[in-house]
Amino acid sequence: MQTNEQVLDRMADDLRLRGLASRTQSEYLRYARLFLKWAAQPAEAMGEENIRDYLKHLIDGKPLSASTINLNNAALRFLFAVTLNRNLNYRQIPRLKENRSLSEILTKNEIVKLIDHASSLRDKAILMTIYGAGLRVSELCNLKVKDIDSVSMRVFIRCGKRGKDRYTLLSQANLDALREYWRAYRPQHPDGWLFLNSGGSKNIHYRTAQHAFNSAAGSAGISKHVTTHTLRACFATHLLEAGVDIFTIMRLLGHSRIQSTMAYLRSVKFSPTLTSPLDTLPKNADASQGVGASA
Repeated sequence: MQTNEQVLDRMADDLRLRGLASRTQSEYLRYARLFLKWAAQPAEAMGEENIRDYLKHLIDGKPLSASTINLNNAALRFLFAVTLNRNLNYRQIPRLKENRSLSEILTKNEIVKLIDHASSLRDKAILMTIYGAGLRVSELCNLKVKDIDSVSMRVFIRCGKRGKDRYTLLSQANLDALREYWRAYRPQHPDGWLFLNSGGSKNIHYRTAQHAFNSAAGSAGISKHVTTHTLRACFATHLLEAGVDIFTIMRLLGHSRIQSTMAYLRSVKFSPTLTSPLDTLPKNADASQGVGASA
């Protein structure tokens, strides 16, 4: 029987072989490790009931979002179904229903305040690039210098979600900020990463971008519940409000399904000229056409 450490090592190999995003790999491994520590028994001796007990433990314990619990669920399904090669009864380990509440969106003035309160030129460039190009944080971290195309004014996204490449927008303001950042920091790396960690040995970690966002939001006095991903949502929402068609936005975001892009419609502000049909009814309708009128 394998030890749990051997099982986790094999799981790491399985995750890499499937080409999952590095962040997904690290999160799956972290959640699997926490499960095995909680269960305190060999992984090969466990099954669906152990997974169910752990998920109930997460639900009943400290407050966790449904998405976090579902991520734990996905990690354990991968551990047992892929690494341990088990035939799981997925109806016994269902996913929690997630509350699709409206995401909070920053106004354009709040975006300006956020950028103005960035603590460094690098952080300013990071925030402007996420918002200006509608990037996922992982995509921002994986940008290379050669991905910034100042001739065609576009940004190349290599191996985005599900390994897809795409192009998105490069604004002039974003380009100016990146050039200012480049002159100040001169990032040099054999692999050509645009944003480097503090030691310059590799590209930045996603938590660095999160810290840049949180620090700027705090300094700007933004009290809304927002994250770095909010900037990507703002990119889509503000384009929709400007009249850009949803299929173009879908391509810019790298979505595979139109439904994913349609979710941003819920946060779009109504046009001030939009009128309820109640206000368009005739003011002096013939009373004889009302309810109860004689034939």
